[in-house]
Order: sequence, then structure tokens, then C-alpha cells
Amino acid sequence: MNHFIALSLFFAMCIETFAQGGIAQGELDRKLSDMGFVDVATLDTAIVVDLMYARDDNFVGRAMYDGLTRAWLHPDAARALKAAQEELARQHPGYALKICDASRPMSAQKQMYATVRGTSKVRYVSNPANGGGLHNYGLAVDVTIVDENGDELDMGTKVDYLGAEAGVNREAEMVASGVITAQAAKNRELLRRVMRKGGFRALPSEWWHFNLVSRATAKASYKVLDF
Repeated sequence: MNHFIALSLFFAMCIETFAQGGIAQGELDRKLSDMGFVDVATLDTAIVVDLMYARDDNFVGRAMYDGLTRAWLHPDAARALKAAQEELARQHPGYALKICDASRPMSAQKQMYATVRGTSKVRYVSNPANGGGLHNYGLAVDVTIVDENGDELDMGTKVDYLGAEAGVNREAEMVASGVITAQAAKNRELLRRVMRKGGFRALPSEWWHFNLVSRATAKASYKVLDF
């Protein structure tokens, strides 16, 4: 058996094992690394990584990642994130981006969608049957900001909060009515400002979610993480 065939069989076995729910710890990390994706932790030592879907204290209520222990991004998104972190450090020395989610293989997307299907939460998860979302291309990040002590800035809601308070289009109105504080609104604007500097676009319904490109551009020019 030549090297190419052996390697192909190895990856096929890994993917099949993951589908059965028993993939070894870190196997998806190796897969993404082999594909040329960038480990976010290597971009800048100040960036904090804490994958919320690797734990069970998220809006789904259970861990969605098995074998994914690091935050990975497509190289284009990685460069953009590094630029955003550099801009944040320039504006506020000591502040840092905290990444809560990055690349998400389609297998995890399917599991997430199946978990919330039939509930009110389903509207917050891109349907894998329709191609998923930008996380499934490694072109989106869920991110907030931490201060010099590693504490998250007040953004009005937690990351992954399901509700209108997480939207960005009515922030002035929410401040006026006391739903969020003026400082929270300023902190959100700071996050959007530095992410825009890197080239990311905010998702109006979720202050923490940023896409590098449109879904149409992703489908036309990038490969979905279909494993």
C-alpha cells in the first residue's frame, strides 16, 4: 500500500469515527491544520480563546465539539483578526479580543441544528441543508473584548444571548430605555470599530458575530468544511 492510499484511508477512518461520536481528542484540530487553517492562538499572544461550544454552558445546553480544542480560521480571516487585535491594542493597550467560536465543521453544524430543531432556538442556527453559515467556511468569529485583568467588557448581554437585546440596530433606543447601559453601547461600538478595521462585517442580530465575506462570496470562492 503506497503512502497516498494509506493516508487517504487514515482520514476516511477519522471522519467515520467522528460521525459515530468517538473521534479522538484533537483529531479535528489536526484536520484543520492539515487544510492550512490557522490556529488563532498563534496570531497574537494577547488574543484569548475560550470555545463556548466545547462546553455545555451555551445556548444549546450541551457540548457540540468533540475533537476540536482550538479556534481555527481560514488564513484570510486569520489575517483580518490579527489586524483587528492590533487596532484594539493601539486604541486600548491591555485590551484583547476573546474568541468564543471560529471554524465549525459541517458535522458539528448538523449536530447543533438537530439539537435545536423544533424549538424556538432553531432560528439562531444556520440550516446545514442550505449550506450552513460562515463559521462552516472558517470565515466567521464570535468575539468579545477583555480588559487588562481578563474580564469581559460589559456588552449589555452575554455572548450567545438569545433575544432582541443582542441586536445592534436599536442600541440608542435600548440605552434610553435602560435595557443596556451607555457604556455597553460604547463597548459594542469599540468592538465593531476594530473588527471593521480588520475587514469583518457585523451581524445585526448578534453583537458578537462577525463575518469576513458574504455568504454568496463564501460559496463562490471558498470551500465549506464538510467533514
